[in-house]
Amino acid sequence: MCFADEWHRARSAGELRPPSLTLDGFVHLSRPDQVHLPANRLFPGREDLLLLFVDPGRLTARIEWEPGVPTDPDSMLFPHLYGPLPVSAVTDVVDYRPDSTGRFAPLPPDRFA
Repeated sequence: MCFADEWHRARSAGELRPPSLTLDGFVHLSRPDQVHLPANRLFPGREDLLLLFVDPGRLTARIEWEPGVPTDPDSMLFPHLYGPLPVSAVTDVVDYRPDSTGRFAPLPPDRFA
């Protein structure tokens, strides 16, 4: 997930380098069934979010599955990419909009089965 302007810059640069890569050392990723958790925690009400769907086989850096924050469900692990996200690894980009209350809903499982 990223902002539309970040994706525009990434497409020109060939890779996405969000602030977390410098601050935390990795790019925060999520499975489709968990993406609403960080979206609601970090970006409530934002209308400019995009979901980037990634082919793990096209990544050039390692992924580690690690805990999120204490408020996430017990034992839930998130994928963290320890390097930039190559634009060539992105297979689909979709708008991700909150509902009328500013909350993001879980993605429907049939959309990504």
